[in-house]
Amino acid sequence: MSEKTRWLLMLCLAQCFIMLVFINYSAILPLLKQEWGMNNTMAGSIFSVYQLGYIASGVILSTLTDRLNIRNIFIVSILWSGTANLLFALYAHDYLSAMVLRALTGIGMGGTYMPGLKLVAEKFAPHERGKAIGIYVGALMLGASLSLAVTGGVASLAGWRTAFIVCSVGVYLGALVSLPVFRGYRPTVHARMEHGFRGEIVRNKPAFLMILGYASHMWEMYGMRSWLAPFYAALLIGHGISQGKATGWAATAAAVITGMGTFSTAITGTLSDRLGRTRTIMLVMTASAACSFAFGWLINFPPYVALAAGLLYGYLTVAESPVFSTGLTELVAPGYLGAAMGMQSLVGYTLGMISPTVFGWALDLCRGWDPFPGVAVDWGIAFSTAGLGALAGPVFMYLLRRCPESGNMAGGRR
Repeated sequence: MSEKTRWLLMLCLAQCFIMLVFINYSAILPLLKQEWGMNNTMAGSIFSVYQLGYIASGVILSTLTDRLNIRNIFIVSILWSGTANLLFALYAHDYLSAMVLRALTGIGMGGTYMPGLKLVAEKFAPHERGKAIGIYVGALMLGASLSLAVTGGVASLAGWRTAFIVCSVGVYLGALVSLPVFRGYRPTVHARMEHGFRGEIVRNKPAFLMILGYASHMWEMYGMRSWLAPFYAALLIGHGISQGKATGWAATAAAVITGMGTFSTAITGTLSDRLGRTRTIMLVMTASAACSFAFGWLINFPPYVALAAGLLYGYLTVAESPVFSTGLTELVAPGYLGAAMGMQSLVGYTLGMISPTVFGWALDLCRGWDPFPGVAVDWGIAFSTAGLGALAGPVFMYLLRRCPESGNMAGGRR
């Protein structure tokens, strides 16, 4: 095993621990809805405010990686994230307190994901970067899966507050694991381009189209991911299972489905090195959009059918994520990559913040609507809101393929 591979695996292991607080809220959402008397729109907004915290810090911290040592940003952000989640476990008691504390947790995430991605992009050459970033993003998907599984499992045995405390302990372990990643690390110094930020980012049409495609992906993924466990809980309750057991089993199902991204991102990232960035994205997003439009209607089917379909859905929805990030690294000058990732965070996570709330609003709006006797339509329509966003991704990639500027750049791979 090469030194670079060992380094990458150590970073991935650290991220698996760090991600334990990522969607732990989603695993216990049905319990908190009942405990705090929230409707679906309120419950979705707590997930969304996490994204708001990420945006607030991610844009700033990603940009600062072009100027400051990534190590300091990365480790401080880990500790912040774990501590904010711990405060949620100890002090969240209603809708307002949950909003504030989840936003603070999101702030910590802003200094880990994109800075870590930049480390990988700097470490690996373009011909192997798609695979490396795919493995890195796959580790994040595994961490997200563990976030659901650990939280759901511990919550069913010892309550959701204990589950959140366990997640924070895991994050602190991630900080320790990350220390060897930065042993001997020296920040890469890149020459500044004469066109500056405006020319390299704002007026860079191919990069902007890649960012818009990423935003479409984020709309679908976060709409789906934030409501996956509640969907399965509702399905199981509808089949006569008690709420406590349904919540635990739903978190497990959502964890397994989210974990599919561990494989799909690595496979799709490697595929994009051969097939091309835009072509890979167009194929995968078209398929995932079809799943979004169909999946919610499975609330009317037996649980095993919804689980089988969910495995395919989970595989496709996240698969193209590393391809967007890899493509962006090839469309922007190295000295402005952090700023470009900050812009990607701003646009992508803004839509990722809005999507779960729109999803919850659609659930509330369609609750009790009975256009077809005996057929529940609320979840089908809600998941379709995620699919609407996904449809835009292939359009942006088509425009990128036709963009003359992309033909002269490494990221213009078709």
